[in-house]
Amino acid sequence: MISRRNIRVKVMQTLYSVESLSGQMKPGEHEAILKDKIEQTKSLFTYLIFFLTEVARYAETDARQKASKHLPSSTDLNVNTRIAGNELLWKILEDSSFKQSIKTFKLEHIIDTDLVKKIYTQLVSTEEYKEYTEISSRDKKSERKIFEFIFNNLMLPNEDFIHHVEEKFINWDDDAELMHTLVTNYLSKPGSHSFTELISKEKWDFAKGLLKTVIDKESVTLELIKPKLNNWDADRIASLDLILLQMGVCEFLYFETIPTKVTINEYIDLAKAYSTVQSGQFVNGLLDNIHKELSAQNKIHKKNYKNSVL
Repeated sequence: MISRRNIRVKVMQTLYSVESLSGQMKPGEHEAILKDKIEQTKSLFTYLIFFLTEVARYAETDARQKASKHLPSSTDLNVNTRIAGNELLWKILEDSSFKQSIKTFKLEHIIDTDLVKKIYTQLVSTEEYKEYTEISSRDKKSERKIFEFIFNNLMLPNEDFIHHVEEKFINWDDDAELMHTLVTNYLSKPGSHSFTELISKEKWDFAKGLLKTVIDKESVTLELIKPKLNNWDADRIASLDLILLQMGVCEFLYFETIPTKVTINEYIDLAKAYSTVQSGQFVNGLLDNIHKELSAQNKIHKKNYKNSVL
């Protein structure tokens, strides 16, 4: 479920964290930090899906509470609970990996039920919800569309919700963009990935390998990067830019199945998304320059495997 790009982000974040720590790192500590960051991503992702399902399930709670009034009105007795029977909702709820992940991260203890109710109340007042409840049949598109609407239009723009996840998850700022991608992809193909195995063995090996290579080959990469900085001192350029450049150079030299064009494009995009306004152009220029130099020296050797990526 986590893509190679997501892995690069996690490695970048780990390297940035390591750089801010003082003192000698113990053997295996870099990898432990990386693993912890991926676990934080698992927890946050599961919570977002969990919160989404709780909003949908609140329709039954709402109906039950209104029907139990001393003198319920006809409206109270006819709360539409269609969304509580949403086929996508139940596919998620019946996913054993989803239930296990909720249990592992103890997410039921941090759910904000008042906020769930607030967002559900906003939902039922929208035209989108009204249109959804009026559909006579259940089809995958409308079932998915209402969930996407809740997430994109009611959860993410809600200041109270953002404050809530920022308070409960220290990685929200780092992972917000990634979460949007993961949730969107999951809602499109629910059940296609395990919540407990958000990262495959192949991608975890790539993550560990990239992290270790950047750390072990620091002197090699800096020797290539520093002469290209012209009047810039390596200590004066954005820290993330230098990390991204080192990661890119390592992919050029030590990752045989990743095409150089993919590497350059990936790190340009990461620089634009996570560093300064000028970083995309800066990283593009430096990596392109280094790529040409290494190619001229015949130091880049790539294998063209059919399924190699990215």
